[in-house]
Amino acid sequence: MSSSKLPANYRVRVERVLDGFLPRGDITPSRLHEAMRYSALAAGKRVRPSLVYASGQALNIPLVALDRIAAAVECVHAYSLIHDDLPAMDDDDLRRGMPTAHKAYDEATAILSGDALQALAFDVISHPIAEVSAQNQLKLVKILAVAAGSEGMVGGQAIDLASIGKHLTEQQLEVMHSHKTGALINACVVMPTYCDDGVTEAQRNSLTRYANAVGLAFQVQDDILDVEGDTETLGKQQGADIAADKPTYPALLGMAGAKLKLRSLHEEAVLALEDFGADAKLLHNIADYIVNRNK
Repeated sequence: MSSSKLPANYRVRVERVLDGFLPRGDITPSRLHEAMRYSALAAGKRVRPSLVYASGQALNIPLVALDRIAAAVECVHAYSLIHDDLPAMDDDDLRRGMPTAHKAYDEATAILSGDALQALAFDVISHPIAEVSAQNQLKLVKILAVAAGSEGMVGGQAIDLASIGKHLTEQQLEVMHSHKTGALINACVVMPTYCDDGVTEAQRNSLTRYANAVGLAFQVQDDILDVEGDTETLGKQQGADIAADKPTYPALLGMAGAKLKLRSLHEEAVLALEDFGADAKLLHNIADYIVNRNK
């Protein structure tokens, strides 16, 4: 597993696209719009939009056809972080090295800004995308909706909260994270496959296997960093999961077992890409980044 960085050009691209879609802070209600921009444009890794562009690159899809998908998934991700950080959820004070939204503004404004970002995601992705049929665009909307809802990210958060202080089996832990983290990551990789009618089911299935592996790997590494990382580098409170008595991979498998699991998932991801050749280089790099990152 070689060290790797996420491509800066895609981070810059999606931030520019997001800046254009987000309401300006001087538009009424200005405080709400300022809070939306505060969270969505805060310095972040942009793993999810990078996966959108990387999947598209593997399939030779033009970047312009991917911009709305990338922006939409980042809006959903930003909304989820705002809500996850609330006192009723994880009660965190720090996110991306900055005060969380409810600390920077107030709890009500944070909730509303998350609600608005989720709505904006579907506004963004429902507009026509060049060369994408109406039927396929409807599939994009549905994939994102399922990934974000009770069968995906929100459902995973509900399982997470209900699991505090409990001992989960490895299978139960995987189910939780395949919903909470994996569902949206899976959507990021799969949605570009509906931007070109020439994409085969075999290609889609391979990318799905890759997405499932890197989605779970992302969470395993998160669990490892909660133990081995530091607050300044992470940009969030180190040891928060331990303090909250949440089930994690190191707690279940031991640190050595968690790291072995991480290597196995990386191998699965790489194996899933073997038929894409050089076109999948960026997906390879992101898999490397996910398992080697320190924040």
